[in-house]
Amino acid sequence: MATKHSRAASRLMISPAVLLLLGWMIVPLSMTIYFSFLNYNLLMPGAHNFIGFDNYKYFLTDPAFTTALVNTLVLVGGVLLITTVGGTLLALLLDQPIWGQGIVRVLVIAPFFVMPTVSALVWKNMFMNPVNGLFGWIATSLGLPPFDFLAHAPLFSVILIVAWQWLPFSTLILLTALQSLDSEQMEAAEMDGAGAISRFIHITVPHLARATTVVILIQTIFLLSVFAEILVTTNGGPGTASTNLTYLVYAQSLLQFDVGGGSAGGIIAVILANIVAIFLMRMIGKNLDA
Repeated sequence: MATKHSRAASRLMISPAVLLLLGWMIVPLSMTIYFSFLNYNLLMPGAHNFIGFDNYKYFLTDPAFTTALVNTLVLVGGVLLITTVGGTLLALLLDQPIWGQGIVRVLVIAPFFVMPTVSALVWKNMFMNPVNGLFGWIATSLGLPPFDFLAHAPLFSVILIVAWQWLPFSTLILLTALQSLDSEQMEAAEMDGAGAISRFIHITVPHLARATTVVILIQTIFLLSVFAEILVTTNGGPGTASTNLTYLVYAQSLLQFDVGGGSAGGIIAVILANIVAIFLMRMIGKNLDA
C-alpha cells in the first residue's frame, strides 16, 4: 500500500513538469500544422483560407527544396567527416603526455563555447575576407590571387565554420573513450610485434566505435538545424548555393511572408529529421547490442 501511495505521489509531483513540457512542444507544433493548411500571407492579414495540402505540394515541387535538401545532406556529411576524423586525431594527440597538456586541452575545447553568430562573424571578417582576411593575406604573400571563399565556395565555407565549432565536442567524447582503453592490451599487442598502425586499426578503432556513433547521432540532430552561420555569412547564396532546409523555411516564412508555405516546410523538415534520428538510434542500438 505504501508503495502505491509513493508512486501516486511521485506521479502527482512530476505531472506539472510533464504537462508544461507537453504544452511547450504540442502547442507550437499544433499551430504549425494548422498554419500549413492555410493560405496565410503576412502581407494580406485576415485573408487566409483553408487550401489543404497545396502548401506541401508547392514546397516539395519548388526547385529550391531539392537544392536545400542536397545542401543539408552535404553540410551534415561534410561536418561529420571533418569532426570524426579530426576529433580522433586530436584525441590521440591529447592522450599523449606532452608539456602544457592542460593549456592545450583548454585551447582545443574553447571553440565549442563561442556563440555560432560570433564564430561566423570572426571567420567571415578575419579569415575568409579576400581583402582583409588572414587567408587572403597568406595568398598574397605567396604571390597568389586571394580567393573569395564565401562567394566561390559558400557551402564549403559554412561546413568549415560549423566543423570548427563542433570539433571540440567530438574530441572530448573520443578522448574520454580513448582514456578508457586498457593499456595492458596495447602493451601486449606491442610485445607481440604489432606496429602503431596495426594497433590503431585493430584495437583503437573498434574501441572508439561506440563513442563515434554517439558523436554522429548527437551532431546530426543539431547539424540538421544549422542556421546562424548561413544567415551571418552567405544568406543562403549566391542564389541557393548554401541554402539548407532550415534557411529555406526561414526565407519562405519571414522573407517572403508566406507563413503557410513556411509552416509546411517546417513540418517536412521535422519529419525528415525524425526519420534520420530513428535510423541513427537503431544503428546505435545494434552497435550497443554488439
